[in-house]
Parts: sequence; structure tokens; C-alpha cells
Amino acid sequence: MLETTIAGSLPKPAWLAETDKLWPAWRASGAELAQAKRDATLLWLKEQEDAGIDIASDGEQSRQHFVHGFLEQVEGIDFEHKVKMGIRDNRYDAMVPQVVGPLRLKGRVHQAEALVMRGHAKGRIKMTMPGPMTIVDTIADRHYGDKVKLAMAFAELLNQEARALEKDGVDVIQFDEPAFNVYMKDVTRWGIDALQAAAKGLKCTTCVHICYGYGIKANIDWKKTLGESWRQYEEIFPALARSKIDQVSLECIHSKVPIDLLRFLKNKQILLGVIDVASDKVETPAEVAAVIRSASKYVSPKNILPCTNCGMAPMRRDIAAAKLRALGAGAELARKKLKPARGKSRG
Repeated sequence: MLETTIAGSLPKPAWLAETDKLWPAWRASGAELAQAKRDATLLWLKEQEDAGIDIASDGEQSRQHFVHGFLEQVEGIDFEHKVKMGIRDNRYDAMVPQVVGPLRLKGRVHQAEALVMRGHAKGRIKMTMPGPMTIVDTIADRHYGDKVKLAMAFAELLNQEARALEKDGVDVIQFDEPAFNVYMKDVTRWGIDALQAAAKGLKCTTCVHICYGYGIKANIDWKKTLGESWRQYEEIFPALARSKIDQVSLECIHSKVPIDLLRFLKNKQILLGVIDVASDKVETPAEVAAVIRSASKYVSPKNILPCTNCGMAPMRRDIAAAKLRALGAGAELARKKLKPARGKSRG
């Protein structure tokens, strides 16, 4: 009950890349960089396990960015001539590569990280990849001319890598779809179809992560415009409840998401955001446990996995490590408090 996990990314050590940045520059290249990525992956695996995280992530230590880390291994994409484009409904501008031809994988994308994790992890492991809709929103299309066709093309490639990761021994494969909280009508029109195409045929646990973004200024400013009640999830949760995806990851602590929206996802496992990635203040175990208890009014504790709100890539390493410990301790506290009522849950 209340197995813990994280949304995905963790800060990169100073010897691997620039710190406190969402798009950090690497400190090395070639074989030296490959070794540094491996070392950082093992470092964060140990930090997670020591903190009591049950399902560990590679922390996305081998990726400069959660989307581009996948795109770099795709043919038909021009990284040499990036263009400036507004993403997430023009929330912020980014320099993005362009799709210039038919898409196909150059080879494996995340095998190295998966094998390092599987070879050293004591428990279950997860790997994250960007979802089709979010990729489409983070790249300029100069070839397909249709968002749905482009999304389905990416979904096919994601599925190829996901199936291979499953064979590598990955227990959970998560697709990150922050765009689901921006283009809600498109989510129901084609976003979930593309997501399910990416997860087609997988026997391992599948998850979709839908958040309000990293703790960067553009996202924090955007949240201030959403009013006193953030109800984006209300528009997409009923459709996700009908999908074949096993888990849904959502932002909760210190957000204005009405907790009762969880009632739409009673048939899913919930990765409950109980760690705020937009604040350097480290949560207490009691604060984490309180969020879990609130959620347990609408979802059975056996279907709740305490998690971070989003990735922690831009955060200071020491703060991220402290938040991991708070996550583990808070979940343990909640287990003790909820154990007597386990059989009485409404879920």
C-alpha cells in the first residue's frame, strides 16, 4: 500500500552538467560523458532507495531535456537549424528542432540507462518518455503538415522503444503529457488515441504523467492566471478513465486542483503529487501524509502511489534529495495511519 515513486527527472550533478537549469550544457563529451551519465544514474538510484522510494527512476540523467532526449535518436529531424517557437499554447518560447522527413528510430534510445537500472536496482524501476501530444507541441513540423499524423508517427516510435524497454526488464513505462493540461479538447479528439498507440501491446505497467509543469517562472506565472480552482483535469479524467493506461500521475500538493476530481479515476492507480517541485521548502512527513489522507477519501489507498508533482530537474541537488526523503517518510507515516481503515476505503 502507498508505494512511492517520482515523476521522472532529478537534478544533474555539477560534474555532469550545468546546475539549476532546465536545458543544461554537458560538462564532458564522448566516452567520458557516457561514463558520467552512468555514474549519475547510479548515484540517484542509491538516493532514491535510501529515501524509501519503491519504484525508482533513472532521473533522466542521460537527457538534456525530457523531450529532446528522445528526439535526438530519431531520423527525419533537423537539429542543426532550430527555430524559435511558442510551446504550451505560447506559454514560453523555445528553440526547437524541425521535422523535415519521414520519422524512424536510429536505434535504441534509452537502453543504456534501463540496463544500468535493472542491473543495480533492488526493486522495480520505471522509465519515462515524452508523450506524442507533448512532442508535437515541442517541435516544428515541416513535413507531415498535420498534427494527428505527426503524433501517430511519433507514437509508433515510442511504442518501438517502449516494447524494447519492457524486454530490458523495465517494470513501469510512463509517458509525460503536460500538453494534456493545455489542449483539453484535442486530448479527447486524438491525444488519448495517440497515447494508447504509444502503449500498444505493453504488458508492463503503463502510466501517463499530466502536470502543470516544472517549477520555472513561465509555469509559475501561468498558474497565477488559472484562478482559484484548477479544473483542467476535470475535462480529461473521464476520458482517461476509459483508456487502457494503468496509472495517471497528477499534481496535487500546493496546487489548486480540487481533490474530489480523483473520483473520476477510481478504476486507475493514482500517482499522487505530494511533493512541490516549484518550491525549495522541503515538505514535512506530516504534510505529505495529510495530502495522502485527503486523497484516500476518493481513491482506495491501495491505488495511491505518492509521487512528486513533476520532475525536479531544475532544482538544487541537496533540496531534491531532501524532498525524496520527505516523500518516503511521509508515505510511511500515512501507511501507519491508514492501515486500520484499509478495509473501509471507498475506492
